[in-house]
Formats: sequence, C-alpha cells, structure tokens
Amino acid sequence: MKPGCFGDFVAVWRLSLLFCVLFSGGAVTADESSVSSPIFVYCSVADERSIHLLSFDAESGRVARKVSLKTPGEPAALTSSADGRWLFASMRDTGQLCSFGIEPATGRLTLISTVEAGADPAQITLDRTGRYLFAAYYVAAKISVHQVDSDGRISERPVQELPTAEKAHAIVPDPSNRLVFVPHTGPNRIYQFRFEELAGRLLPGFPRFLQLPDQTGPRHLAWHPTLPIAYVDNEQGNSVTVYTLRGSSLVPGETKSTIPEDFRGQNSTAEIRVHPDGEHLFVSNRGVNSLAVFRISAGGDQLTALEQVPCEPVPRSFAIVPGGRHLLLAGEASGNLQVFEIGGVRGFLREVDKLQVGQRLWWVHAVQPAVRAR
Repeated sequence: MKPGCFGDFVAVWRLSLLFCVLFSGGAVTADESSVSSPIFVYCSVADERSIHLLSFDAESGRVARKVSLKTPGEPAALTSSADGRWLFASMRDTGQLCSFGIEPATGRLTLISTVEAGADPAQITLDRTGRYLFAAYYVAAKISVHQVDSDGRISERPVQELPTAEKAHAIVPDPSNRLVFVPHTGPNRIYQFRFEELAGRLLPGFPRFLQLPDQTGPRHLAWHPTLPIAYVDNEQGNSVTVYTLRGSSLVPGETKSTIPEDFRGQNSTAEIRVHPDGEHLFVSNRGVNSLAVFRISAGGDQLTALEQVPCEPVPRSFAIVPGGRHLLLAGEASGNLQVFEIGGVRGFLREVDKLQVGQRLWWVHAVQPAVRAR
C-alpha cells in the first residue's frame, strides 16, 4: 500500500460507517434519545431454561432480581436491536432462535417468535440495519441469515444458509455493514464474507478464509469503535490478535498473551470487548479466571497489558453497560453475576456488586431502550 493510502482508507471507512448509522433502521439520533431510560440486564441461565431480568442502578452499579422467563431450550447467546425494542436468544441444546419484545418501562420480555435453525447456535448478531439476524453454529458447521420483520419476528425460513466448518463460534459484521467475519475455533480459521445488505445475502470473500496456526482457536471478534481494526481472542492460544482491515480482508498484526507469565495451569479465553472510548480492551480467561485488561494505542494496532483482574470462575460472557461506566461478568461455574466499575482510582476495574443468578450462567447482556422526546 502506497504511503498515505491507509489514511485515505480510514477516512473512507469512517464515512461509510457514518452513512450506515444515519440510514440504519435502528439508529437513534441525539434529539430522539434526549430523555434518559433505564438499563435492563438479561442473563441466560441454562440449567433453568430461563432468561433472568435484573434491574441495574447506573450510579452505584448495583443489580437486583426482577423476574425470569422460561425459554424453549437452554438459552445462550443474547443480542438486541439498536433501539432496545427486541431481544434475541439462541437455544444451544434445541437449535432454535427466539425473539422477544422488551417492555420499555419495565424490561419484561414477551416471546414473539421461535424458529428451528440448526445444531448448537453458538453466537447470534444483528446486521447494522437490524433487519437480519446472523447465526454461527458450533456443531452444524454452518452460518445462517434470517430476516427480522418490523414486529421483531424472525423469518421461519432463513434467507440463506452456508456451510463453513466445525466449531463456528462467532459471526460479526464490520461497522460499515459491508463485510462479515466468522471465527472458527476448530479448524483455526476466520471465514470472510461480503454482505449484500439489500438482499440480506452473504458472498464469499477473498480469500475465503484466513488459515491460522494450529492451537490458535480464533473465538470472538470485537471492532475498534472508530478505526478499521478488529481484535480476536484466541481460545487455545490464550492470546489476542490485532487485525487491520485492508480492502475486504483482515490482515493479522501483533499477538499478546492474555494470561500471567507464571501461570502453568489449563486455560482458554472466552469473551472479548472493546470499551467505547477505543482505548481499552478486555478478554476473559477460563482457568486463570481473570479479566485481562489492555490499553489500545492511538493507532489501534498496539496493545499494552494493564491488569489481570480476578473474577468469578469460568467467565464465559461479560458485557459493557451502555455509557461505559460498568462491566458485567457472568460466572458460569458459580452462577454469580459480578459488577465492576470501569476506570476507578484503585485499579482500572473494581468490583462493586455481586449477585447469585443461577447455575450455568452462560450469557449477560445489557439493554437501554431508546426513549423519544415528546
């Protein structure tokens, strides 16, 4: 790439990102969201086959039980529409995808639709318009695209299903909504697709996938909020790799360990999140049972280890609360939901609350429904 071209590429990428936000169906402008709304926390509790709703105090970080809703199977991955009207969940044991309506005042859920989808949907994600639901299947070795109508209902039949490989673990569109990436822990690959937004269809990228070394295990992927840079945690590699988007393909950069140098036990990474400030990255470790905290360089392509924060055992999922002040962590083995304050004076992460939710606490997701000014 010629000198100066990357700067031009970043400018074009940011422009396309802005265009996507402005013209997506789920976007909320500053004028529309001028009235504050409550934050609701949803937890997938596999052993109970239920999704628990918790209240959340945005000032103190305290959480409290509200109500739970039985689900058709063991709920796992959760995601929501940008306006907070709909919650979506995958049922890993029954291979179903479900959508729920969110009552904006109370956060209570109402089941809208359940569709048969495929064996073990490990992760689900909406495209940036909110009109399509992507799913990656760990056992079925495929990905799918379902349409979501204006009432939050998932289409009975998928718009598209594509075979990939075993252990598809995540499916994530880029912020411009032009590209989709699918990490696979089994074959150590990241599949690449182009996305036709109007038709809701995926086309193979070039190359079709990135082949990574054995025992890497690319698992989940998170984007920098303003730069064409992605971060992927490596489940078997106990590390995180920085990728730069060049054209329509990811190019690997540096890789950093997520575990302490003196740790000698078994470990695997799970979730990865980038803070909205674009300056901090978090990765959860199952084995060490910690959150690895990194500082992101101004250019986004360099990571510096900051902290190893002890956490609940088997931290399969964690989420950053809207506004960026708190982090919620689900301890799968303990059933405890742990709340951390972000950016505290006594360490970057500081525990402020803990709540027993239920056995096999698989996923946590925070939603703040949009409230339109009258």
